[in-house]
Amino acid sequence: MTHTQFDGELEERLIRYCKIDTQADEQSTTSPSTARQLDLLNLLVEELKEIGAQEVTLTDYGAVLATLPATVETRAPVIGFLAHVDTAPAFNASGVKPIVHRNYDGGEIVLPDDPSQVLSPKQSPYLAKKVGEDIVTASGTTLLGADDKAGVAILMTMARHLLAHPEIPHGKLRLAFTPDEEIGRGVHPNLPADLAAKFAYTLDGGDLGEIVYETFSADKATVRIQGVSIHPGQAKGKLVNALHLAAKIIDTLPHVRLTPETTEGREGFIHVYQMSGAAAEAELHFILRDFEMDRLDAHGRLLQQVCETIQATEPRARITCAITPQYRNMRYWLENDMRPVELAREACRQVGVEPFSIPIRGGTDGSRLTEMGVPTPNIFTGMQNIHGPLEYVSVQDMGRATEVCIKLVQLWSKEEESEG
Repeated sequence: MTHTQFDGELEERLIRYCKIDTQADEQSTTSPSTARQLDLLNLLVEELKEIGAQEVTLTDYGAVLATLPATVETRAPVIGFLAHVDTAPAFNASGVKPIVHRNYDGGEIVLPDDPSQVLSPKQSPYLAKKVGEDIVTASGTTLLGADDKAGVAILMTMARHLLAHPEIPHGKLRLAFTPDEEIGRGVHPNLPADLAAKFAYTLDGGDLGEIVYETFSADKATVRIQGVSIHPGQAKGKLVNALHLAAKIIDTLPHVRLTPETTEGREGFIHVYQMSGAAAEAELHFILRDFEMDRLDAHGRLLQQVCETIQATEPRARITCAITPQYRNMRYWLENDMRPVELAREACRQVGVEPFSIPIRGGTDGSRLTEMGVPTPNIFTGMQNIHGPLEYVSVQDMGRATEVCIKLVQLWSKEEESEG
């Protein structure tokens, strides 16, 4: 356990930010998808101005941007840091009541508003490593929102510290706080140009020391089924029930492999996560995930083949399957220039944190940014058990992440921007 000079500020910021409901809405067509995200975004605008950040802007698509000017003459590239303000729509996010479990004793943590919610080191082995640290949870009926308000708090604390200490050498830095990451819309098409950074980092990772440069590649798929509707009392030989066909599609897809609950490591999957409709018309929503593009394409072909097979059994129906790209494995670009990863690892080592990298079974805003020309690895924040009531984060993990970021900008100040 290592306490840092930033722990108190981080804890205060995290609690304050987590109390603000910023849940995203996948069904919304606006940007941000929910007006409530602006409650935090506007607060960040004011706080950035108060600490002396420059060029503080809230874009028309709901991202807050700011500049920390260089403190030394350097030919280093501009470096960006990002965190997202929204929380996941997967679980209740209204009325969050953060609780600090000071000097964690290693036992079970019973969440008071729903005592059936018990955070246990047996079920959460990472928690067992946090004895003596200050653990922040919600109260049992909501998620906490450390994903990614821990990242927001870390970046705001880093920015405040760097602006208060101009003797710390660094080049020009750009900050971005984005909406709607949890619904796959965190990187607006204008963000790379507006960020104006050569390389960047998201603060949206988990375990202490984790530096992520390999993520899933991701597509989504929407299957629409048009049946034939008729009064059920007169339906013989005429009714084509769209719900029956939807069930057949799900039943025909693999069940003992290629699903999230049957895969791990580098294995990809096809995941049906939403089904809606009626006998006349139904809709299925899938996400397709894999680390390699050829396997991701194969998942899409399999889904399309299943739809075609079910369509062939009932020509009176109309079944369509539309596949849309979401994000790509950042490794494809970062392996061409690993400096962002190598410097993040070195920053960890210099503050006494052992870095590690494993492929993550998910994606970040950095996945899209990297694909769009701004290589963006992901740095740990300490967040755990995200998207549910047992979410928690160690204040000390956040402190170490802040130290890493401050060391990282100093390392970048010694680099020269390459041509091209």
